[in-house]
Amino acid sequence: MAGDHGARTAASDAAVAEADVVVLAVKPQDMAALMEQVHDEVRPGTLVVSIAAGITTEFLEHHLPAGTSVVRAMPNTPALVDQGMTGISPGRHCSPDQLDQARQLLRSVGQVIVLDESHQDAVTAISGSGPAYIFYVVEAMIEAGVLLGLPRDTATELVVQTLYGAATMIRETGTHPTVLREQVSSPGGTSVAALRALEDHKVRAAFLTAMEAAARRSHELSPPPS
Repeated sequence: MAGDHGARTAASDAAVAEADVVVLAVKPQDMAALMEQVHDEVRPGTLVVSIAAGITTEFLEHHLPAGTSVVRAMPNTPALVDQGMTGISPGRHCSPDQLDQARQLLRSVGQVIVLDESHQDAVTAISGSGPAYIFYVVEAMIEAGVLLGLPRDTATELVVQTLYGAATMIRETGTHPTVLREQVSSPGGTSVAALRALEDHKVRAAFLTAMEAAARRSHELSPPPS
């Protein structure tokens, strides 16, 4: 994995030169400098996987040796606990076997989907940045529990298990979230009262606007090929 573009060493050069797969993991603004550093060490047939937001396969191909196989990937932080979600898109020179190689590599830390690169900004907005939205909601729910008189550790346990259970229901039942929500929302009940308040505060619209902003920012991070 190439990630420290500021310190070029013989050891790092040798690692790239000997690798069949090179993973580029730096901030988008540092990617051009990193590829300049490793350019001469990338061998023909090497697969290069980038996990930097906004960096296109065209940009990667332009800054690497001609014909280099590249894959653009957008993982998320739950990969740290082997529950990640990654969207990957192949470059022009990536063979089906190399794409499968990238898929298997990233599957070791969670789920992987292959999709057209035109959707990568949406992937960044939904799953790449998605954990931040979930953590934000969890924070708010915990604070609500504290406001309602619960000890913080109790509120945290209630919220985290509720989140985990709800996500598990969606995955294991295959039922649409709208149906699951309606099953919880008895007429005139507590859930309906809460959902009415969320609608009054336009929470759904706020989420849509937020994700559009994330996708727009992902697109803005994409540098021109040259």
